[in-house]
Parts: sequence; structure tokens; C-alpha cells
Amino acid sequence: MYLMMVKDSRKLCFRVTPWIMLLALPLLYVDLLRVHIIHFDSSFAGTHYINLSSSEIILTKTEHVANKIVQENEQESLNSLFLKLVKGEGRQKLEATGLGCNGNADTIYCVTNRAVKIDTRTMTVTVPSNQPVKEIVIRPYARKEDVKLLESVTPVKIFLGNDTPSQDCEYTHDIPAVVFSSSGFVGNVFHEMNEIIIPLFITTMPFKSRVFLIMEDYSTQFLRKYENALLRLTGYEIMNPAANQSVHCFPGAVVGLDFHGMLALNSSEPPYGLTTGDFRQFLRQSFNLKYRHVSEIKRPRVMLMSRRSTRRIINEDEIVSVMKDVGFEVIVVARAKVMSDIGLFASMINSCSVLVGAHGAGLTNELFLPDGAVMVQFDLIGLEWAAAIYYGNPARGMGVNYMRYKIEPEESSLLKIFGRRDHIALTDPKGAFSLQAGREVYLNAQNVRIDVVRFRETMVEAMSLVSDSSV
Repeated sequence: MYLMMVKDSRKLCFRVTPWIMLLALPLLYVDLLRVHIIHFDSSFAGTHYINLSSSEIILTKTEHVANKIVQENEQESLNSLFLKLVKGEGRQKLEATGLGCNGNADTIYCVTNRAVKIDTRTMTVTVPSNQPVKEIVIRPYARKEDVKLLESVTPVKIFLGNDTPSQDCEYTHDIPAVVFSSSGFVGNVFHEMNEIIIPLFITTMPFKSRVFLIMEDYSTQFLRKYENALLRLTGYEIMNPAANQSVHCFPGAVVGLDFHGMLALNSSEPPYGLTTGDFRQFLRQSFNLKYRHVSEIKRPRVMLMSRRSTRRIINEDEIVSVMKDVGFEVIVVARAKVMSDIGLFASMINSCSVLVGAHGAGLTNELFLPDGAVMVQFDLIGLEWAAAIYYGNPARGMGVNYMRYKIEPEESSLLKIFGRRDHIALTDPKGAFSLQAGREVYLNAQNVRIDVVRFRETMVEAMSLVSDSSV
């Protein structure tokens, strides 16, 4: 009797099971849509490397359908992000052909929302399309106007069309790729920030670290220096294509980096909404900086960027005494070794109320100052335009008070060289020399002796600004 009951129950189970499965499938479908459309971040939880030559994947028909739904919705979500990265004609071409490019005087970059193949042996990107075959060559570094410099940047060839050369995928990824170069002026903090780190932040932020970085002209020095920041931009190991030498497939890619301006982000430019304040918050998180606003610093502190070769402050000891007399604690930094440890140096800068220095890459560190702090720049003769464009104007966009200390002829070593105050070299620097000769004169042959009375007035005003500042 017991045996018969068991057999009957098994029959009942087998009869009911198909109906349960049929009822469950719509619920599974709805659940998949809910996970992969609403919760976008969960779509890119990992990167999967699949060696297609040695892996065998067996899926049921139901799993194939479910996976297809997931992939379509992931691609739809990705498409919306790719579209944010381009504007105007570039956006129109992206929608029509699968590849759109934007650029300005400083950069050019291309975005594709198609499943692409990147061959790291030749640095070619293959984009399938029903368009006639087209080849685009990009050197992915945000300094397009410097033709000589770009010769050191490895070019990337993009093939778009229905008859493009292609290789089989060796590795398949479920997140997009961004290709950029760490060539250029690596070792100079201004160029590292201006042409790599900030553009990389702009270009990758929409993907919320679900992006695979391919770094051409791979620099281990650059990677070590900015590791903390790079780890916040991607959750994956950065690829050295020269060492990789294989074919990778991605659901889309960006070749090159967007650029908004000198040390700046523009919220009205793609990907829209990002500000310099957002980038400074990113730096604070990346380097674990303590102070967000200058009012949090109990005792006013000033850092003087001391120079030992060009654009030296001849009477440096005197101006240090002036700053101390005004009431500042003073830190003088001259060693390149200290500045090369960007984590340590960022913390030092962040603990200061005021940054003082002559025009030069060291002023890039204004990025690490807390909001409401002051940056005082010695504006040397012949460098007025560069001083404003590279450091003065960007400081205002950072929420930092910018104070320009204009060097008079009597304070510049050039007066002794050219003999009189009304010499064209002092009154009209733009008309006095060619660009290269002007660089030699004003950047490399000029030192200053600061008027301590005028400088005291500047520092008194700086003290007033940081003392009265509030969040």
C-alpha cells in the first residue's frame, strides 16, 4: 500500500511540474528585466575572460533566450552612456553608423556602441557596420596641437565598415573599453593632470568604474604615481597592450579622451553635469584628504613652492619672514622627491590655507587645496597669458581664491639684462621675440626679487580671506 502511494505521488509530481515551470517563466522574465534595466550597476558586476579556443559552453534553449534578453538590455543601457559622450554630428554618426567622433583644438576621440574587436598586437579597433569601409587614425592623447609631441604617442587604427579585416576573439569582456596613452609629458604634474587624469575622469565617469582601461605607451612610473586615482576609475587591472598581444572583444569602446579646458571640467560639455568640484571631490576620496574647507584648518598655513633653477625668488628668505610676521605657519617645498610622492604631497597641500609660487607646474597642486583657500601666483613678465590660462582661471573654478601678484620690471632680472624699463622686451613681450625665443627669455632666463612691502599687503589680504572664510 505504501509503495503504491509513493508511485502515485511521483506521477502527480511529474504531471504538475511542467505547469509550474510554465507559470514560473514569466516571473523569471520580469525579474531579469527588473535587475538589468533598473539596477544598471548590477549589469557590469565583473569582467569575464573566455578563452574561446578551449572553453565549451552548453546552454539550454531557455537559458539562451534569457541570456539574449539580458545582453540586449545591457547594451541598451550602455548605448545611453555612449550617447552622453558625444554631441552634434558625432552623436548623429554614432546613432547612424555605430561610430561617432568629437574633437576640439586639444583632442579628438571616437565612441562606438557596437561589439568591437581590439587587436593589441597592431592596436586596431574593428567596428562592424553596413557603411563603406573607412579607416580613422587617432593618437589618444589630449594635446592634439602639439604635433611634435604626438609623434611619441602610438597611433590607434579604427576600421569601420562591412568588409573590415578581423580576427577571432581570444578574450570576451562584458564591459566597454577606453583606450588612452600615458606618453607625452609624463613626469610633469601639470601635463599628467591636465592631459591624462582629468580627461580620463571625464571620459570614464559615466561607466562608474565598470570600464576596462587599455593604456598605450604603458608607463609604470605613471601607474604607480596615480594608482589611488586610477583604482577609483576602474575596477580592473589596466592593460599594457604591448605586453598583451591578443584579440579582445568588447560591447563598445572609446578611443582617446575628452578634454574640457586647462585643469577644468565644463558641465555643459559631454558627458554633461560634471564639474571641477566633482573632480576635486574625487581627488579627496582617492588620496584620503582630510580637509574639505579651509575653515577646518585651525592655524593658517602657507606653502611656498621654491624653485632652484629658473624663475627663482632671489630674496626667498625675506618673503618667508614676511609670511611668518603676518601670522602664517610656513612650509617651503623645493625637493622634487617630495613632490613625486603625490599621495604624501597632496596631503601636505590639503593642510594649507595658502599656496604661493611663481608660474610653473608646481602650481597644479592647487587642485588639492581645500575650498576657500588662496593661491598666490607671482605673475612674471611675459607670462601673463600662461599664468591666467593655466593656473589663475582654473583656480576660480575650483572654489579657490586666486590672487595675482604682478611682477614689476624693477622686481625682474630682465631689467638688468635689457637695461631700461621701456625696452620692448619688458613693455611688449609678445612682439619682442618669436615663440621659442620668448620661452627662453621669459621662462628660462628670468628670476625675481620680490618687493617685500607690496608682498606684505598681498599676504595680509590672503590672511583676511582665509580667516573670514566659512563653509
